[in-house]
Amino acid sequence: MILYIDNHEFLYEMECLCRVFFPAYKINVLKSSIDDRFINEDIKVYTGMTDFSDYVEFNICVDYYGEIVTKSFKIEKNILDFNKNCELCLAKELFYILCDITGIRPDWGILTGVRPVKLARRVLSEHKNEDEAKNHFINEFLVTKEKTDFVFDVMKTEKDKILSLSQKDSFSLYIAIPFCPSRCSYCSFVSQSIEKAHKILPAYFELLLKEIQYTADIAKELNLRLETVYIGGGTPTTLNCDQLKTLITTVNSCFDTSTLREFTIEAGRPDTITYEKLLAIKNNINESVLRISINPQTMNDEILENIGRRHTSEQTRKAFLLAKEVGITNINADLIVGLPNDTFQSFKASLDEILTYSIPSITIHTLSIKKSAQLTQGDFEKYLKNCDEAKKMLNYAYETLKSYGYIPYYSYRQSRMVGNLENTGFSKPGFEGFYNAYIMDETHTILACGASAVSKLQQYNSNYLQRIFNFKFPYEYISRFDEIIDRKKGVKLFYDEYF
Repeated sequence: MILYIDNHEFLYEMECLCRVFFPAYKINVLKSSIDDRFINEDIKVYTGMTDFSDYVEFNICVDYYGEIVTKSFKIEKNILDFNKNCELCLAKELFYILCDITGIRPDWGILTGVRPVKLARRVLSEHKNEDEAKNHFINEFLVTKEKTDFVFDVMKTEKDKILSLSQKDSFSLYIAIPFCPSRCSYCSFVSQSIEKAHKILPAYFELLLKEIQYTADIAKELNLRLETVYIGGGTPTTLNCDQLKTLITTVNSCFDTSTLREFTIEAGRPDTITYEKLLAIKNNINESVLRISINPQTMNDEILENIGRRHTSEQTRKAFLLAKEVGITNINADLIVGLPNDTFQSFKASLDEILTYSIPSITIHTLSIKKSAQLTQGDFEKYLKNCDEAKKMLNYAYETLKSYGYIPYYSYRQSRMVGNLENTGFSKPGFEGFYNAYIMDETHTILACGASAVSKLQQYNSNYLQRIFNFKFPYEYISRFDEIIDRKKGVKLFYDEYF
């Protein structure tokens, strides 16, 4: 498809909105008026602005497989927040046209950002009360009442139980283990198969411990308060028992953990979980803060094979039972709606079975297909069009989890999600995942170690965020480790300037 941007600056917003309706299409953006060279494109969207002395006029033209709809409107220049109003009006008018011409009405309206909960907090701060803020979501952002009520419910739980605990000197620690047993077909993370990368793992692990020590020295010098630790990936349990123990004890010895609220290890792949590894985790992390995540994604073996998960539902069952046998009770499980060839009945069976294990935290993801994922190399458009089935799965999950006493405590969105839906973490009261909320809503600083890790330095009570990037791939991390350490000096410079 072609998106024409003519004489206005809202390219990013228009492209994101078009992607909501046409996620499987490559969107070619042209900064010009309509070009006859592209007359054979199936979908053409034109948005243009003409500047007059007292007002601007916007023109929209959508050609959807030969069906053409046009719209023109004016905006006076003397109104408050002129540019913001232009962007909002243009997005709304294009949204209405795309809804009519495609027959699709996205629940999240014109919102295309990752953090709707964070946006809800901002909107609430700009209005007299919650009712006015909700009306803004519904009338200005065109979000459905159901999603509006949902996001404000999440906002309350997140603020009262998690975000309010963050202090000026708070920070969290993220550690990346970018290795997996195999690569899932939908995955876009920078992770490598342990079969291919096992030769570089020892060197990577040795340097990772050094970066953790260096990061801890900075945190001590700045008198920062450690709130959460999250070891993610990849799959951290691709490490062996000795490596897991060394990693955990290094964190415990280098950092002051007396203020720690949560220590999470993402034991995501059931085929990497053993009794010995779980015991190594249990024996080296204080039980009051220990949290692990075991992620089946589905309990359907055929679907698991289709998406490249080299484990079975039986291995997932054994992993849950092993964790409880070892004495780990704070467990999260991930499920995905919209997986290739999955059905509502199959998803329902997966969730219903997970609930029988009395796991206190369950996260419901919606399939998001990224450009670098293997799934995009084939015919994936049908998965993105399976909106009704995915929405039915998601609604069942939300209703069922709430009936079992789970509450939604954080939520976020990604591009190219089936049905333009969302990911949401549910937990029993008292089992909320702190790090999940902190990283998504950017409440405090995250110091990150490892390949592809990104430190996010947050100015307290401000939206200002500064990022420090590590190199993406493990081989880069190893060969250019000195540069990573040099970049870490930016943490102290940031705190010297802003605190």
